[in-house]
Amino acid sequence: MTLSIPEITLNDGVTLPVIGFGTYNLNGNEGANAINSAINIGYRLIDSAYNYENEGTVGEAVRRSSIPREDLRITSKLPGRYQTYDKAVTTIQESLYRANLDYYDLYLIHWPNPKQDNYVEAWQALIDAKKWGLIRSIGVCNFLPEHLERLEKETGTKPSINQIELHPFFNQKKQRIWNEENNIKTESWSPIARANDVLNNGNLRKIADSHNKTVSQVILRWHYQLGTIPIPKSASPERQRENISIFDFSLNETEMNAIAELTRPDGRQKDQDPAVYEEF
Repeated sequence: MTLSIPEITLNDGVTLPVIGFGTYNLNGNEGANAINSAINIGYRLIDSAYNYENEGTVGEAVRRSSIPREDLRITSKLPGRYQTYDKAVTTIQESLYRANLDYYDLYLIHWPNPKQDNYVEAWQALIDAKKWGLIRSIGVCNFLPEHLERLEKETGTKPSINQIELHPFFNQKKQRIWNEENNIKTESWSPIARANDVLNNGNLRKIADSHNKTVSQVILRWHYQLGTIPIPKSASPERQRENISIFDFSLNETEMNAIAELTRPDGRQKDQDPAVYEEF
């Protein structure tokens, strides 16, 4: 049975499901099969990136699927080494050629790379690519308020999405609130965290047991109730179905607060602070 996911509307009118599917490290035929499985189960938002080296795999999964292309929301991302305007335009085109797609529903700048200071140029390239019909909605990943303010100030266009690291050990409250106040939707990468200790956390297990759900389902429901869009990844059809089955229960205020209290000042998994981190 295909499961149905609610949708939200971005600040540019494009609609997205409230939960998506991550594809990092899903490559080749096995990756295409895993992504196709996710689509068949009910995922409609598929997240990829140039640097994942699997845009072709995503495109193959789309071709294998019986779901019409217009019902899917396919995302890719611009790497840091191609943030000058001309390189960004070429890379967007290359991303489409790799996937054999006519357009991306969502295209994001992967990191601001502030030391290079080319992200405004890259943003202008995304703006123009949207005008040319190559992209339906444009956004960013890992941008801090100062980066976001500069984009709008210098181009007059704000992102529709800011995809950030967000999980119970690093809940990004200030950034989430800033995004919301500025009508930018927050998307959560690594939403369950890669560390096993989050799945074995006693507080989370207690909440999960009270709802007869798994810890992963509780965490993803937490994201949903925060108003963020998580993009969990799994090659297992059983886990894919589990991760999407979060709309038949809800967390109360006490439970939401208990999860909020798990956040840590040093909660980033790889110490990738967007103020200094450079991705190429």
